[in-house]
Amino acid sequence: MSPSAVPHSTANDHFKDDLNLSIVGLGVEYPPVQNGPETLELLARRHYPDSPALEKVLAINRFTGIDTRSTIATVDHPSVNRPSPPGIAELNTLFRQEGVRLSVSASRKAIEEWGGDIDEITHVVSTTCTNSANPGFDHYVCKELGIRSNVEKVLLHGIGCSGGLAAIRTAANLALGLSFRHKPARVLVLACELCSLLVRSELDSINETQQVRIGVCLFADCASASIVSNGFGMLSSTEPIYELLGWKHDVLDDTEEDLGFDVDPLGWKVRLSPRVPSLAAASVSPAFQDLMNSLPPSHKRSLPLRAADFDWALHPGGLTVITGVEQAMNLTPEHLRASYQVYMEHGNSSSATIMSVMDRLRKERGGKENVVACAFGPGIILEMMILKRPALAADSLPTPPESHTPETLLSEALD
Repeated sequence: MSPSAVPHSTANDHFKDDLNLSIVGLGVEYPPVQNGPETLELLARRHYPDSPALEKVLAINRFTGIDTRSTIATVDHPSVNRPSPPGIAELNTLFRQEGVRLSVSASRKAIEEWGGDIDEITHVVSTTCTNSANPGFDHYVCKELGIRSNVEKVLLHGIGCSGGLAAIRTAANLALGLSFRHKPARVLVLACELCSLLVRSELDSINETQQVRIGVCLFADCASASIVSNGFGMLSSTEPIYELLGWKHDVLDDTEEDLGFDVDPLGWKVRLSPRVPSLAAASVSPAFQDLMNSLPPSHKRSLPLRAADFDWALHPGGLTVITGVEQAMNLTPEHLRASYQVYMEHGNSSSATIMSVMDRLRKERGGKENVVACAFGPGIILEMMILKRPALAADSLPTPPESHTPETLLSEALD
């Protein structure tokens, strides 16, 4: 049941058999505060003098396509209104409080939907790029949830926005290991980011270096979770949310300087070059073809061949990233509707965003049975996964009304 590499193949992995892996629970938790573009401008005017770089950043902030960003704090929170930005120790304290709280809530939602007992969880795979404490935040989440202390845990770091899909991929490989041993696997996958805590640090850098740093216009807070199962011991009545058919991980050559999240005494600093949207768009087609070629014959026969015959759960790294992939793959906004909607309503919450997009997509009425999930992270890392929604559920869903298409939503957001 495990995937194995085929010698002399152009694909990174060839999957020999049906993996029998699925996501059986999904949970997303956004903080309650919703900040519009005017919030960043208010904070910047309150603490920093006018400058060419700041004015350009604030102009970009008005046209990102984001209506609101979800954050743990209002514009008047003490952490963003001190004479200087909070340091790493204070950021860690805030993450320990708010990040763990959001993570526990998202995890409980996923566990409740799965319907199993928490003692059945075999592994926990977590990721974040906005905290680096030891023990990791996953330790405190597991403690709060009451997960057994001998459950194996993996905490992924250094992978930024690609972390959500990387965590699902890691969970899938762990589950395959237990499948080989004919044992059940129930893996809790968790991603949590509190990007808004770094707003003052980013504004400081803009003021001091006069660089146009657009990350401050995009990022938000979120926790998301899922349960990955290998099917052993599952009740026949359990309906998967998504079946996992295959995945691909790759690193784009010579792109380390284009996308990063650099360590700083005030937390981390976003490194984002203008090349990122074009690099991302150019990489998706060959990755999609390579992944499709790696799937077992049984899936190849049942899956469509064209990218446009899939729905797409794309990590919304920015509006130009979404539109770039849309054009490169000959898609329409309808294919990427969940990515657009999450981006407009919540912003980019780094690694936690992709499971939010997947959750939004599965809750919508209508759509396609097969889904491509894709995300990019520092490196530049590409993560891609082929998912399938159960046919019975997909066939019973009617088409959404014309008045609620993503084209309409996107047009309204950019007006």
